[in-house]
Amino acid sequence: MPARTYTITELATEFDITARAIRFYEDVGLLTPQRAGRNRVYTQRDRTRLKLTLRGKRLGLSLQEIRQLVTMYDSPSDTAQQLAAFMAVLGDHRRLLEQQREDIEITLAEIAQHEERCRTLLGKAAPRKRARAAAA
Repeated sequence: MPARTYTITELATEFDITARAIRFYEDVGLLTPQRAGRNRVYTQRDRTRLKLTLRGKRLGLSLQEIRQLVTMYDSPSDTAQQLAAFMAVLGDHRRLLEQQREDIEITLAEIAQHEERCRTLLGKAAPRKRARAAAA
């Protein structure tokens, strides 16, 4: 029984992405479909690589990090080594996200201070405006 293959349209539909995105992942070396004339033919391996790529993208990993992970999927090396490498990538990404969260929290606090200051100034300006309007 021949192995299951996929067209670019089938993969695009399954993963809710564009064919252009799939071609981009080919261009950067994440996918390597076979050719049947002018048509691309994707194997189960390509499908899995695409799935890993999209998962890495959702995690916010760079294309270089995704390429490392996808390459590990293909390598016959020890699973423990692959998991340790993946844990290192995830740890680095976690630290980056935690720093971004801290930066966002600081920025939100500063915005709240500016908003409060603006409300205070607007509150002081409103009675003077009403007084000038009443005097006119």
